Amino acid sequence: MTDDLWMEFVMTLSKVRNGGNKGLLSVLLLICTSLVANQGHAERVKDLASVGGVRENQLIGYGLVVGLQGTGDGKDVSFTGQSLKSILSSLGVTTNPYDDFDLAQSRGRPLELDNVAAVMVTADLPAFAKPGQRLDVNVSALGVAESLRGGTLIMTRLRGIDGQTYAIAQGSLTVTGLNEEMAGTSIQVGVPTSGRIPRGAIIEREVDTPFGTSEYLVFNVHAKDFGTTDAITTAINNEYGEGTAFSLDGVSLAVNAPSDTSQRVKFVSMIENLEVDPSDPEARIVVNSRTGTVVINQNVAVKAAAVSHGSISVRIQTLNTVSQPEPFSDGVTVGVQNAGIAVDTEGEAVVFEPGVDLKEVVSAVNAAGASTSSLIAILEALKMAGSLHADILVM
Repeated sequence: MTDDLWMEFVMTLSKVRNGGNKGLLSVLLLICTSLVANQGHAERVKDLASVGGVRENQLIGYGLVVGLQGTGDGKDVSFTGQSLKSILSSLGVTTNPYDDFDLAQSRGRPLELDNVAAVMVTADLPAFAKPGQRLDVNVSALGVAESLRGGTLIMTRLRGIDGQTYAIAQGSLTVTGLNEEMAGTSIQVGVPTSGRIPRGAIIEREVDTPFGTSEYLVFNVHAKDFGTTDAITTAINNEYGEGTAFSLDGVSLAVNAPSDTSQRVKFVSMIENLEVDPSDPEARIVVNSRTGTVVINQNVAVKAAAVSHGSISVRIQTLNTVSQPEPFSDGVTVGVQNAGIAVDTEGEAVVFEPGVDLKEVVSAVNAAGASTSSLIAILEALKMAGSLHADILVM
C-alpha cells in the first residue's frame, strides 16, 4: 500500500464522516477496492482461525465506590446503605444504634450516603491468565449516583458464571466524563457514571483449559466457510504430512498435536504462521440504518435491471386571510385559512447490464442524485426483483 493511496483513503473517509457529497461513497469504495488489490491475497492461519478452548471468560462483581464529592447515591438507594453496613461489620466496626440502617429506616431517617455509590464491576479474564497477574476492570454506577469522578473502588470479588471468585478488584477510578452544575446551569461531557481502573484487579484463580491435555487441537474458523476450512487443512497437511489435520465441519478442523506441552506450543505457533489463500466471501451488503452507512463487498454483482429513481417534492403553503362582512350587515369578521399545495415529480431510469459490478451500481445511483437512504431502498428492490444475489444485513 502506497502512502499516497493511504492518505487519499483517510481524507475521503473524513469527508464522508463530515457529511460530504453523495458521490464520495463511490470514491471511497473504489479506494477500498484498490487497497485490497495492493495487498497479498494469502493470509496467516492466526488471522483466519483460533484454537478451540483458548478464549476469554467474563467476570462480574458488585461493590462500592467511596470518596465521591456529594455525587453518590444519597438516601434514595437502600441497598447502598445495606452494603456499607455489611462491609463495616466485616471490618469489626460497630455502628451507633441510632445510625443503624434498619433503625434509621424505621424512624424515617434514611442514611445520607452522598459520598458512596453502588456499582457493578466487570472484566474479561484472558486465556491462560495466571494468579498474580492484573486485569483492567470497568466500573458502572448501579443506583442514582450522578458521577463517579474522584472515587475509589473498595475490595470487590469478581466471579465467573460458575460462581467462583477469579479476581479481586480495588483502586482509584479513571472517569473521562464530567457533570457540572452551577446557578441553574449544567453541562455534561461524556458519561460520568462509568469509569475504568487500569490493572485494577488481581487474578486469584486459573481457568482450566484442554489445551495441554486433549488428544487433538481444534482450530475454529472465524467465519463459516467450507472453502477456507478446507484450505487450512490442506496447508497443514502439505507442510507436516498427510493426515496431520482433518476437517470436522464447515467451521472446525482437528490437528494431531505432540503430547509434550512445550512442543505443542511451538507446533501451534508454526501452524498459525502458515499462509493460506482463503476462499472468496459470500456476496454481502451491510446496512447501518441509524447512520446511513452502506458497505458492499467486491463479490456483489447484479443482473440486467432497470431502476427508476423518482424525486417527489410536496410543498404546502398556508395563507391566512380575513373575511369582512358586508357594510351595515351587523356581521362578524371571520378568519379564513387557505392552503396551496404543489407537487413536483422528476425521475429518470438507470439501466444495469448483466454482470455489472459494485462500482458501476453505486456510480449510476449517485449520478441519478440518490441519497444514501435511496441507495438502500434501490438495493433492497433489486434483491426482491431477483437481480441482486447478495445477503443484505441491516444493523
